[in-house]
Amino acid sequence: MTSTETTADRYRRLAAALTTRVDAVSSDKWDTASTCDGWTLRDVLRHILDSQRGGLAPVGLSIPDGPTVDDDPVAAWVHTRDAMQEILDDPARANLEYDGHFGRTDLASSIRSFYCLDLIVHAWDIAHPTGLDDSIADEDLDFVEAFIAEMGDNIRMDGVCGPEVQVPADADRQTKVLAQLGRTV
Repeated sequence: MTSTETTADRYRRLAAALTTRVDAVSSDKWDTASTCDGWTLRDVLRHILDSQRGGLAPVGLSIPDGPTVDDDPVAAWVHTRDAMQEILDDPARANLEYDGHFGRTDLASSIRSFYCLDLIVHAWDIAHPTGLDDSIADEDLDFVEAFIAEMGDNIRMDGVCGPEVQVPADADRQTKVLAQLGRTV
């Protein structure tokens, strides 16, 4: 997974795409069922926020308390997004190292891979059931495909992705990629 885009810039770009979708969800739709089995749109957003907060813990960083996804999903996302972006824009914090599941790594590398994958896929999880634009850019599909290949069977670890969904051979690329992550389009 190579790219000239910095982690801070990738996060900024993907967070902007998610923000567009989060902003477009009307307040009465947050409890709509998402594409994630048993989760509402609010639950998907809560997962994103909790994951990002949790991703900071191994390096001793945190995001200050702010609005909750129950009270104001949009404000909760903006608060978390901005705090994460501030951290990623600071090389001293972004490059903090820790021992991760797959060995020694740093915060920026973790955000660049798994957490940016979350932004891409969960933006689709929020957009698709609400009829919003759920398209994923080709460069992001490239990234997701490379991530899936790199993870191998680890993509199926508990809490990562469900079983692959079978799709017709002539399905479009986005449908095929999402199917590998257990999503039915």
